[in-house]
Amino acid sequence: MPSFRPPSTAHLLCDIAIHAVHRELRPVYRPSETARRPRSAWDLVARDGLENLAQAVILRLLTPRGELAALGHPDYGSRVHELIGRENDSPRRNLLRLFILEALKAEPRIDKVAELRVEPSPGSRSTVDVLLRVKPVAATELVTIGPFSIELAV
Repeated sequence: MPSFRPPSTAHLLCDIAIHAVHRELRPVYRPSETARRPRSAWDLVARDGLENLAQAVILRLLTPRGELAALGHPDYGSRVHELIGRENDSPRRNLLRLFILEALKAEPRIDKVAELRVEPSPGSRSTVDVLLRVKPVAATELVTIGPFSIELAV
């Protein structure tokens, strides 16, 4: 049963919770588990409001643009995958910023991006750290997403 959503975040919708297995942004995730329940009693957990928005942004960035065209969503996703295997230098990080902003512009629940940091990850030549702060539509508070890492080199 979906949890109660305050009127201020009801427009941000509700979805199942996805538990990220790794901090790195790669398609390795599974449905979230409820703590202290035996495996046989696991259930899907709902994410709504601001938590759902944060999860939706991650899923949009993980999905290559056009991947859902057959399902009627040809513009859903991002171009982040185009940078995988490329050098981690300033021009590629600027492209990554552009691809993230481009994907977030298509998210109807986001009014504006207040902050986007894309920085080289300390101790790794191939990884960048990303931090987002977005203002949802009809909201006053910002949502922080991250920090999370994207590994550019294969």
